[in-house]
Amino acid sequence: MSTASSTGALDKFYASETARIARGFELSGNGRLAVQQRTELAGTLVVKLWRTMLGEEARGFALAAIGGFGRGELFPHSDIDLLFLCAEAPPTAVKLNISTLCRELWDAGLRASPVMRTLGECDRLDTGNVEGALSLLDCRFLVGDAALFRQLHDDLLPRLVRREWQSLVQGVAQLARDRHGKFGNTIFHLEPNVKECPGGLRDQHTAYWLALIAALDKQRAWPDRASLVPSALQVQFGRACEFLADVRCFLHYRHGRDDNKLTWDAQEQAAASGIGLSNRAAVDAASWMRTYFQHARAIHRFMSQVLEDIPPARSSLFQQFQQWRSRVSNQDFSVVGGRVFLQQATAISDPDLLLRLFGFIARHGFKLSADTERRAEQVLPTIAERLPRGPALWSHLREILLAPHAAPTLRAMHSLGLLTQIIPEFKLVDSLVLRDFYHRYTVDEHTFLAIENLQRLNGSDDDRERRFAEMLSEVKESDLLYLAVLLHDLGKGGPGDQHVQSSVAIAEGILERLGLNEHERETVIFLIANHLELSATLRRDIFDSETIRNLADKIGTPERLQMLCLLTWSDIKSVNPAALTPWKAEMLWQLYIATVRRLNHSVDQERVHGDEAQVARVISTFPDRATEIREFLNGLPQRYLRTYAEQAAFHFQLVSQLRNGAIQLSLNLNRDLFELTVVTGDRPGLFATIAGFLFAWGMSIIKADAFSHNSGIILDTFHFSDRFGTLTMNPPERERFKRNLEEVLCGEANLEKLVLNRLRSERPGTPPVKIEPKVEFDGQCSSHSTVIEIIAQDRPGLLYDVASLLAAEQCNIEVALIDTQGHMAVDVFYLTSERRKLDSERQQRLAAQLIAELH
Repeated sequence: MSTASSTGALDKFYASETARIARGFELSGNGRLAVQQRTELAGTLVVKLWRTMLGEEARGFALAAIGGFGRGELFPHSDIDLLFLCAEAPPTAVKLNISTLCRELWDAGLRASPVMRTLGECDRLDTGNVEGALSLLDCRFLVGDAALFRQLHDDLLPRLVRREWQSLVQGVAQLARDRHGKFGNTIFHLEPNVKECPGGLRDQHTAYWLALIAALDKQRAWPDRASLVPSALQVQFGRACEFLADVRCFLHYRHGRDDNKLTWDAQEQAAASGIGLSNRAAVDAASWMRTYFQHARAIHRFMSQVLEDIPPARSSLFQQFQQWRSRVSNQDFSVVGGRVFLQQATAISDPDLLLRLFGFIARHGFKLSADTERRAEQVLPTIAERLPRGPALWSHLREILLAPHAAPTLRAMHSLGLLTQIIPEFKLVDSLVLRDFYHRYTVDEHTFLAIENLQRLNGSDDDRERRFAEMLSEVKESDLLYLAVLLHDLGKGGPGDQHVQSSVAIAEGILERLGLNEHERETVIFLIANHLELSATLRRDIFDSETIRNLADKIGTPERLQMLCLLTWSDIKSVNPAALTPWKAEMLWQLYIATVRRLNHSVDQERVHGDEAQVARVISTFPDRATEIREFLNGLPQRYLRTYAEQAAFHFQLVSQLRNGAIQLSLNLNRDLFELTVVTGDRPGLFATIAGFLFAWGMSIIKADAFSHNSGIILDTFHFSDRFGTLTMNPPERERFKRNLEEVLCGEANLEKLVLNRLRSERPGTPPVKIEPKVEFDGQCSSHSTVIEIIAQDRPGLLYDVASLLAAEQCNIEVALIDTQGHMAVDVFYLTSERRKLDSERQQRLAAQLIAELH
C-alpha cells in the first residue's frame, strides 16, 4: 500500500469512527467511554502509519503514547502526545519518516505532539520541565522495539523516580500551587475551566502523579492504579472524575476544539441535556452548576490532602516556626508539620472531642492531617445523633466563630459534612449558585468569605479598611455578629425571592435550638432582617437629613449600627472581588458616620413614652411594681432603654436600693471588658471623679454612658479593660476596688493622691498615629443642652482630664457618649450650666482650654 492511498483510507476511517464516537456520546453522555474509544482509535491509526512507513520491526526504535494519550484519556480534541524512543540518535532517513508520519496524522485530523528521545535523555530530569518527566510516567507501548520500551518502563523510570522523587514531588506540587494561584485558589468561578481550575481534571491528574511517585518510591515497582486513591474516597472521587469527563467531552464537541471553559451558555445547554447526571434528566442551570461544584469540591479536597503531604521547600526559619507551632500539642491532639493528628485514634468517636478538634484548628490555623480527616469522616455518621445540642453546641460554635481561623475551619467542617450535621439548614445553600454576573461565588462560599473578610480586617494595611477594623474591635458581641453572618443568606436556598424574610424564619429555629437568650436572639435576628438596609440606603441621598433620620430610627442604637455596618461591608465585599469599590466603601463609612451622629445627637430629646413592648418586658420582671418601673423608665432618655434593655430591671433594683445606701455599685466581667454601673445622686464633678478613679486603678475606659434621671439620680456605666490584669487575675481585688470607689465618692479617700501615684508609674509611649484634637459645639440639636464633640488622641487619663476641666468650668454633664475608635477618642457631652445652655463666651473659653489640654 502506498503512503497516499493508505493515509487517504485512514482519513476516511478516522472521520467515520470519530463521527460514530460522537454520536455515541450524544446518546449516552458517557465521557469515559468516548475518551476510551478515541484513545483506541488514535492508537490504531498511529500504529498503522508506523507500520506503513517504518515497517513491522524497527530494532532500537519504539513508539509510545505519553501524557493523556498514555493514560487512555484522549478527549475529542486533545493532542496526542507521542514519544519516539530510540536506543541512540536515529539516522536522517528515519527522522524524515517520523516527520511524514506526524504530518499525516495532522492531515487526518489528529494533532500530534511528538518528542524524540534516547534512553539516556529519558534518564535525566530537567527541573525546568517537570511536565516532560510526568508525561513519561503515563507512557504506554504502541509499536516498535518492545524490549527497548521495557527498558524504559520497567527499569529506567522506576530508578529515575527513586533517584529524583524529591525534586519531582516538589516540582509537581509547585506546578499545582502556581496553577491554583492563577485561579484565585478557589473552585468557585462563574465560568470555570473544567481542566485547569482548582477541582478540575488537572487536579485529578496531579493527585494521581503524586500518589504514583510515592508508590513507586516505596514499592520500587509500578503499583496498581486503582490502589492510588484511598478506599474511603474511591466512590466519591470516581463519580467526580466521571462527571468532569462527561463535561469536558461535551465542551469539546460543543466548541469543536480543545476549549474547556464552561461558559454561561454551555452551562445552560449542559443542564438542559443532563450532562454528567445519572438519569440525563434536564435540570435548571443553577442546580446543574450546584452538582458541578460538589464534584469539583470532592476532587479539590482529595488533591489538597495529597498536596498537604508534600511540604514545600522551606527555610530553616520556617522549620523553626513549624517546630514552635508543634509545641501547642496537647493530650488530645499532636501537631506535626502544621497538621493535626489524634493522640488516640479511637477518641474521635467522642462527639465533644470532635468539635474541640475544630476549635483547636480554628484557634491555631492548622489543618487536619489526611488520616485525621478520614477518621472523622468515617465516624461522623455513627455519632451524628450524639453531637452536642443547645447551649453546649453554641459554646463550641462560638469558640470557632471567634477564633482567628474560623472561615477555613468552617470550610473543613462543611467539606466533611459536620457543619450540616449541627446546622442542617446549611444544606439549603450547599454549593448553591446564584446565576447572575454580580455574584461570583456560591452562597456557602460567599458566607465563608464574608467571615474571612471580617477576620482579615485585623491585619489590613489599607487605610479605609483600618477604619472598619477599629469598628470591629469595638463590637462587644462579635460572636453574635459572626453568627449573623453565618446565617444571613440561608433563605436563598428556600422557595421564593424574599430571601431576607426566609433567612429570618430559618435563623429563628436555629437560634432557639442553640439556646441563645432573648437578647442574643433579637440581636442576631435584627442583623439578618436588616442586612440589606444600609445597602439600600446607599442608593438614596445619604446626605439628606431625612434619609439619615429614618435609618437611625430603624436601627436604634450605635451598637447595632456598628454590627450592621460591618455585616454590610463584609457582605458586599464577598459578592465578588470588585463589588466593594473604594467609592462604595467610602459611602458606607459616610453613611455610618452620619447615622451614628444622628443617634448620638438626639439622645436627650426623646423619652421612653411609646416603647410599650420593651417597657412591658421590664415590668414582667417585677409585675407588682409596674407604676414605679414606668416612672423610672420615663425619667430617662429613650436611648437608655435601647441600649440597656437587658439591664433595665437590674438598674431599677439599684435605684430602689438607694434608700439603703446613697451609692449603689455593680461590677461585672462581660466577655473581655468590665462593666461598672454607678447609681447615686447627682453632684458636680461626679463623672470626672469616676473617670479619675478608673485611671488611678490602671483601667482603660473603652465606653461610658451617663444618664441623668429626672429625679436627680445619675446612672453612669463605664466599660473598661483591665490593662494590668488587676481584677482579672485577682477576683478578690474586685471587692476592694468597689470599696475604694465608695470611699472616693464619699470623700473618704483622696482621689488626687491616687491619680498622682498612677501618673508616676505611667510611661507614655509614642502613638503610632497622630490625632489632631478638635472641639466643636452644637447649640441647635438639643432643646436644653449645648453639645460639645471632642476628638483627640486617646491616652490613659484623657477622660478624667476632660471631665475635670468641664467640672472646673461648672458645666453639668447631662449626657456623655464616650467612644474610642482605635487610637482616637470621640467624646460627646451634653452640657448645661445653671440649668441653661452655654453662652458663646463660655464656649470659646472652654474650647481654648480643651485644645491646650489635648495637645
